[in-house]
Amino acid sequence: MLREGQAKPTQRADYQAPAWWIDTVDLTFDLDPAKTRVLNRMRVRRNPGVPAQALRLDGDELNLARVMVNGGGTSFKMDGSALVLENLPAGEEPVELEIFTTCSPVKNTKLMGLYVSEGTFFTQCEAEGFRRITYFLDRPDVMAMYTVTLRADKAQFPVLLSNGNLVDSGDLAGAGNEGRHFAKWVDPHRKPSYLFALVAGQLVAREQRITSRAGKEHLLQVFVRPGDLEKTEHAMNSLMASVAWDEARFGLPLDLDRFMIVATSDFNMGAMENKGLNIFNTKYVLANQATATDVDYANIESVVGHEYFHNWTGNRITCRDWFQLSLKEGLTVFRDQEFSMDLAGTPSARAVKRIEDVRVLRTVQFAEDAGPMAHPVRPDSYLEINNFYTVTIYEKGAEVVRMMHTLVGREGFAKGMALYFERHDGQAVTCDDFAQAIADANPGSELSQRLEQFKRWYSQAGTPQVAASGSYDAAAQTYTLTLRQSCAPTPGQPEKLPFVIPVEVGLLTEDGQAQTVQLLDAAGVARSPAASSLLVLSEAEQSFQFSNVALEPVPSLLRGFTAPVALHYDYSEDALLTLLAQDSDAFNRWEAGQQLAQRIALGAINNPAVIVDANGEIAENLLPERFAQAMREVLRHPTLDAAYKELVLTLPSESYLSEQLEVVDPQRVHAVRETLRQQLAAALQGDWAWAWENHRDSGAYRPDPVSSGRRALTGMALHMLCLDARRSGDAVWPGRAYQAFKDAGNMTDRFNALSALVNSGHPLANDALARFHALFKGEALVLDKWFALQAGATDRGGQILPAVKQLMLHPDFQLQNPNRARSVIFSFCNGNPGAFHRADAGGYRFWCERVLELDAINPQVAARLARALDRWKKLAEPYRSAAREAIARVAARPDLSNDVREVVTRALAD
Repeated sequence: MLREGQAKPTQRADYQAPAWWIDTVDLTFDLDPAKTRVLNRMRVRRNPGVPAQALRLDGDELNLARVMVNGGGTSFKMDGSALVLENLPAGEEPVELEIFTTCSPVKNTKLMGLYVSEGTFFTQCEAEGFRRITYFLDRPDVMAMYTVTLRADKAQFPVLLSNGNLVDSGDLAGAGNEGRHFAKWVDPHRKPSYLFALVAGQLVAREQRITSRAGKEHLLQVFVRPGDLEKTEHAMNSLMASVAWDEARFGLPLDLDRFMIVATSDFNMGAMENKGLNIFNTKYVLANQATATDVDYANIESVVGHEYFHNWTGNRITCRDWFQLSLKEGLTVFRDQEFSMDLAGTPSARAVKRIEDVRVLRTVQFAEDAGPMAHPVRPDSYLEINNFYTVTIYEKGAEVVRMMHTLVGREGFAKGMALYFERHDGQAVTCDDFAQAIADANPGSELSQRLEQFKRWYSQAGTPQVAASGSYDAAAQTYTLTLRQSCAPTPGQPEKLPFVIPVEVGLLTEDGQAQTVQLLDAAGVARSPAASSLLVLSEAEQSFQFSNVALEPVPSLLRGFTAPVALHYDYSEDALLTLLAQDSDAFNRWEAGQQLAQRIALGAINNPAVIVDANGEIAENLLPERFAQAMREVLRHPTLDAAYKELVLTLPSESYLSEQLEVVDPQRVHAVRETLRQQLAAALQGDWAWAWENHRDSGAYRPDPVSSGRRALTGMALHMLCLDARRSGDAVWPGRAYQAFKDAGNMTDRFNALSALVNSGHPLANDALARFHALFKGEALVLDKWFALQAGATDRGGQILPAVKQLMLHPDFQLQNPNRARSVIFSFCNGNPGAFHRADAGGYRFWCERVLELDAINPQVAARLARALDRWKKLAEPYRSAAREAIARVAARPDLSNDVREVVTRALAD
């Protein structure tokens, strides 16, 4: 039931084309932090395909001063926050509309629309922020040509930027314009309002001129605050690589004279793909070896690529409505993943990237699929669109695109992309349009033959479960693999129809040797021998037969994670050890290790004989010798990449383990995983020392995959050695960690050493934390790491919550800054389940207070924090009741934003 005054959900089924089109927009801004004046001149015309209607323009927190039509006054009315013009001229002739408004950017703490951050103007208009700048048809299917003139004080705002190409600039003349200047920008491409951007402030730029394959010259610019310029080299290199890759892989060139990136520390998102003027969170732009880790370098490369690739998949072709959000986001995530894998080069480095992406999907998106906010890749309704910028839209959407790529092949997918642009360049379209183009470019493909069924991936929520079983006929030398699929009910979708699920399969012998795969087709004819075979599961149950299988096989299923499903196969321990040691598919080799670790952890969690004492510790040994030996062999393996070893040796997270349970006792899960880590640290103590000594890189810092992998493994080794020292009382390794912290020549090594001390709870950690703060007190992004490390540290004795409360009182903590809020509050509530889920409900009370506090400042950030208790119904008592009470307390607040209300209402729903 809706409360009085509460917004109604928007339904995909209710979509109607706009009654009016906007052809051109001419915006003039007189920029002033307290009172910015916006003159909006638009040419609008009726849509002849829609019955005549009044022109209804969206607005939010605007001060309206003037409305004119064709140069004269006109009548209008306000309907809530919307401006309604009912008496516009009839017919299809264009109408000249002029609207003059003012707004106060300095008071805009929501960081949506036009706002001021540290004295500089920025915008964020996706999804519905443009209506906070001027009255407009603020929807993605209204695409117009923009001309923008910015006017401001030259000393305060020497740099004036907007979309497209700079066509004029100079000093303003006339009385009252002393010391003021202007810049005029024209975007040669039609775009929706969510892609509008402006920036004005004291900025400096790294510049690079490049020449495209077609011989056209372009200017690339990365703008930052003075003092940060030397941290932009990696971002510029990533941008150049992105431009080159998109032209080489998909034939998509840069289509503007210049391409600009601007960094700001106050930003709700990671970055925004505004046409030609991308606005970024500083964390995805600024990097040097002293302040940024290897992960930061990789994230910058990925995000710069992602936003640049949007220039075509999102900007040139955009989404018809926000239900189609994955049309641009899922496709572009797939493209940025491919970009990073192509740049990684070696097969093992590509595998590391694939595993990292799947680990996020399975840990976060699978949980979302199983929770109250579960929704299809193409949702059917929303109350607040900002809540649907989710891992389902992005990461699962990317997996849907990857399945298309798998079903038509690399060349077939490139042909499909070419057809997509040929058909829809300059249009606002749907997910169906994209899928149709890929299928039509590949007639006869598995995708083309099953397109309508395949599109269930867009319309059905939930994670499909695939159960596999096999039988071997030694006499006939055949192996039959049976696959069964199902999908649990999700909100609004109690029943699901079968999906189209590509499953890559290989067969090994018991000693790990590859067996040639010959799949029998429907007529019983064997296909050509191959190392593996792609099966397409499209029914509730299907059987696939392989011929000429000389020995009973160990199946390697879902190689490369060819579909976003949960696979269940009753592997023996010996089979998993074989796959871990021998499988040629790197993903399944890692997966075998994860399954072994998961079995051990879940076995202990579910075993009432395993006692967790009052200190949250477990005395008995949980670590089987065979598993420890398998991990030792991985660590000592002579040819496996260090980055890959680090992934295999990392135990499944507490969050992932919790999702495998019907009822979750968070403290028990935490105790079991911590015990396993401590026992693995002790069992491999000599091997960790060997890894530390033999993988340290003493040469010049390079953020390439090989060097980064070595640092990741030495960081893990040092962490485990300090963890074991906690048990043994040996002070040698903590001392070496402290020395490594002081001597480090790069942030990765320094932060790895600091993390080892903090998470092992060693007394040296306090001095190291103080030193770290003193070294980097002027570096905002580094301080975010400092805050996050303490808020996310291993909890021993319940000390983390009091520490978090103290961190919020620190002079460097700013709740209004999203990065800083995330570094403390999100690191605790979302990233530290062992500390957050307290038996005394202290963590839940803290969450409730912070959600309400943030909602008054920035509803988008508050709504993301509200998701921390999505899975409360799985919790054991007393956590379950306490969590529900906290959610209900938030929901009872009468002045909640739509952002937060939607999250908590869905969480409380039956």
